[in-house]
Amino acid sequence: MRLKLLFSLWTLFLFALGALLTLFYGNLRSVKFLIAEGSILLLLLFLGYFYQKVIKPMRTIGNGMDLLREQDFSSRLSPVGQYDADRLVNLFNRMMDQLKRERLRLREQNQFLDLLIKASPMGVVILTFDEEVQQLNPMALHLLGVSEEKLLGRKLSAVKESPLALQLARMEKESTDVIRLNDANIYKCSYSYFLDSGFRHPFFLIERMTDELFRAEKKAYEKVIRMIAHEVNNSVAGVTSTLDTVNETLAEEQGMEELCQMMAVCTERCLSMSRFITRFADVVKIPDPVKQPTDLNELVCRCKQFMEGACQRHGIELRLQCDEQVQEVSVDTALIEQVLVNILKNAVESITSADNASFSQRIICVRTVAPAYVEVSDNGPGIPSEVSSKLFTPFFSTKPNGQGIGLVFIREVLLRHHCTFSLSTDEDAITRFRIRFMV
Repeated sequence: MRLKLLFSLWTLFLFALGALLTLFYGNLRSVKFLIAEGSILLLLLFLGYFYQKVIKPMRTIGNGMDLLREQDFSSRLSPVGQYDADRLVNLFNRMMDQLKRERLRLREQNQFLDLLIKASPMGVVILTFDEEVQQLNPMALHLLGVSEEKLLGRKLSAVKESPLALQLARMEKESTDVIRLNDANIYKCSYSYFLDSGFRHPFFLIERMTDELFRAEKKAYEKVIRMIAHEVNNSVAGVTSTLDTVNETLAEEQGMEELCQMMAVCTERCLSMSRFITRFADVVKIPDPVKQPTDLNELVCRCKQFMEGACQRHGIELRLQCDEQVQEVSVDTALIEQVLVNILKNAVESITSADNASFSQRIICVRTVAPAYVEVSDNGPGIPSEVSSKLFTPFFSTKPNGQGIGLVFIREVLLRHHCTFSLSTDEDAITRFRIRFMV
């Protein structure tokens, strides 16, 4: 029972008792009657004093508890004029001031951290205790390549639309891995946790390292290629010059035809090695693009016409699907034509390298999609999953006689045009090279 109610009941009881005594014994005016009435009056005065000094301060303290419950840190209690109660009031007010300052500090700190996370050049993905995506910053959205609605409340392993999300889901806890995707991008990813209320809260940090690694990678293979090309070409020039001189001398002698033929083969072999090295050197000599407005459909049509003969010789049907809504793009026409021709050549080689019996129909399809998107697809044998992350690595090739420079050339040209691209074999067993141009 509340003290205020108990105090009210005692007051009513004393008033009722005084009224009854006055009603029944008021006419007697005896000493006992006066003593009883005086006692009741003193009790009422004591209850009033008790209310003023105890009940009212306790009501004030109760109001303070309500303020704490409602988290209203801006209100304060007023002194009640009672020493012990005022000490509690002063202590409560100081506590409220401290709580307000602490809450304001935490709010400012959280706001600062939120702004820092949002502006961070690294992707941040915070998970719940059930490893579902709870929060992520704009850079993480950009790197994962899917909308926020498809990520929040879902496990990364369920986000099939994002290859990076699937790779993150395979990481071990408290580990750091370098992830390469089939779009030539490279990411340094860390899977760690922070303590929140005594529990481990998991999160991912994603750093895009593509540009830095490409620059370091390019400097390394440029230096190696130039050194090798210089030494080989110098040696080949001397050897071929000597072979030509000896060949001309022996050609005047009788019975030297077979030897001259062997020396001609050696000369051709030296020249072939020189051309082989020159193709590597051409990768590091890609000119800066001279961009101009270009009709993407016309560009694709020219590449299709150029490759039709090669496709017909191998019994491959080359299809073209153009979207009339495709916009003009600003590109170096010669470089992009070479890129598309190389992609088509790779598709032809992929199909012809497979067992003929495994395909009822050989098809390569080139299509454009608005606003500025090109896709080259083929129904060849596909790309193994263990190979897809190495496709755009210099000197890596799955072909028996491949040099590993074709996709590097494509990568360099497309990056200089600020295109996004990917090469993969999808679930329908169709291999697709996708290119999205800037508009």
